[in-house]
Amino acid sequence: MQKTILRRTPPATAPQEPLATDLPPLLDRLYRLRGVTRADELQHSLKLLQKPNFKGLDAAVPILADAVEAQANILILGDFDADGATSCALAVLALQSMGLASVDFLVPNRFEFGYGLTPEIVEVAAAMGPDLIVTVDNGISSIEGVRAAREKGIAVVVTDHHLPAEYLPEADAIVNPNQPGCEFPSKNLAGVGVIFYVMNALRAELRQRGWFTEGRKEPKMAEFLDLVALGTVADVVPLDHNNRILVSQGLQRIRAGVARPGIMALLDVAGRAMHRLVASDLGFAIGPRLNAAGRLDDMSLGIQCLMCESEPLAREMALSLDELNRDRKAIESGMQREAMTMLGKLQLNEAQEELPWGLCLYDGGWHQGVIGILASRIKDRFHRPVIVFADAGEGEIKGSARSIPGLHIRDTLDAVAARHPDLLNKFGGHAMAAGMTLSGDRFADFQKAFDEEVRRQLKPEDLQPLLISDGALEPREVNMDLATLLRNAGPWGQHFPEPLFDGEFRLVQQRLVGEKHLKMTLAVDEAGQQLVDAIAFNIDPELWPNPSADRVHLAYRLDVNEFRGRQTVQLIVEYLEAV
Repeated sequence: MQKTILRRTPPATAPQEPLATDLPPLLDRLYRLRGVTRADELQHSLKLLQKPNFKGLDAAVPILADAVEAQANILILGDFDADGATSCALAVLALQSMGLASVDFLVPNRFEFGYGLTPEIVEVAAAMGPDLIVTVDNGISSIEGVRAAREKGIAVVVTDHHLPAEYLPEADAIVNPNQPGCEFPSKNLAGVGVIFYVMNALRAELRQRGWFTEGRKEPKMAEFLDLVALGTVADVVPLDHNNRILVSQGLQRIRAGVARPGIMALLDVAGRAMHRLVASDLGFAIGPRLNAAGRLDDMSLGIQCLMCESEPLAREMALSLDELNRDRKAIESGMQREAMTMLGKLQLNEAQEELPWGLCLYDGGWHQGVIGILASRIKDRFHRPVIVFADAGEGEIKGSARSIPGLHIRDTLDAVAARHPDLLNKFGGHAMAAGMTLSGDRFADFQKAFDEEVRRQLKPEDLQPLLISDGALEPREVNMDLATLLRNAGPWGQHFPEPLFDGEFRLVQQRLVGEKHLKMTLAVDEAGQQLVDAIAFNIDPELWPNPSADRVHLAYRLDVNEFRGRQTVQLIVEYLEAV
């Protein structure tokens, strides 16, 4: 699909003085284009973290401290994604380090119980004998589940970051930066960031109570920052300054070799060198392997890997997770082929030439754990909101939605529910991703209602994919020093994107690597004396290699490629077209 490349423009009111005296001009410009206005926003000291002025924290901490002192049984109720896994592991490890003997975790099997603290999972939890349930990365929508737990005499503390509905659960305490009335300024915390703050506050409370003694040492909370970094990046939350501090600190620990054995093992099986680690490695190498456990099997394996203290055992678990991820890729590939066939038929059957603005796809044989990835792939290819459904049993289907800029997907579902009150059984999510269930016999009705709502909210130009570029680089700037500088200038991520440049190059050589990767040699200067390697992943093999293409226009990232100990400059191509 052809894309339009737009170049970022600095704010008209941007001051002229540099953010820092030692900052190279290009980097100064890149930071400003990402909204940085003060030098301290480039610093990643833990002292600069936002203060924990969460609504509900004053209620949650005494409950937790009383439970630790009384040696009560605490059950951590997690979620089946990487954020949920890191949140769960952090909560268990932190409570154990503070001297709690009886703490366990439970993650609902997505195929049996679905998401969050449901009444059904409360029955399973109750059999484990907890005095207190602490939800991590879920719970803000668990009105019935919280009620069921409290009716059984089990206290509930909810820690979450998801957007709340109109009504909140009647928990003993709720800590969520996005709940009404919470003044914590960073609304972008992942679930693991929320529980990290909660455990920090608990440590301070126990310290004040005199709980820590010579035989019960106070834990160092910085030791859990590798988990915080992993969960934050993998959950693709916006990297505001607060999140950049958390991720940067976690990356420093991993690069220094003092991370959890499970994280180190996952990096090893993914072929990532810890000393070169950047934020994207957490999202593209470790995150998918953790998520594979929750998608295909049981997230408990991922959590146990993160909690494991034994390096050999952690490696064994990491290899199992890697195998699950390979299986996930194979399942996803088959589903993607089926989806493309379905979309081809849909276009042929439509009276109009275009696809629906809001795409809904369903196949009874699709794997429920992989529909989110498939929705993301289709969204990227066709640049429109996509919901992919799979059979959920008992006459219901479950959908996973992914959106594009300009359409808040959870609010869109809310609007559909308001117009058609009997259509959605339940739904929840964020601006860019959501989940829902509905009766299988209402799929066609929902398909129509969703497309109509998307058309109300979007304009035709919103369906034209855009690439936002930081401009062109001069030939002299395409060098190892700048590539290294940019690589280490992050952490880059959601809403703080890694620099993307665009420019025209003469194509010297091109060849296919594997089935869908294009390796190129490009002339950076007009004389052809400066050559650089480039690689484009997942290209259309029907279009490339293109023997008639002499020049190409690229959108690319400047990176450092390391092979057999040798480092070279490489362009990672996000988009290419023949000129």
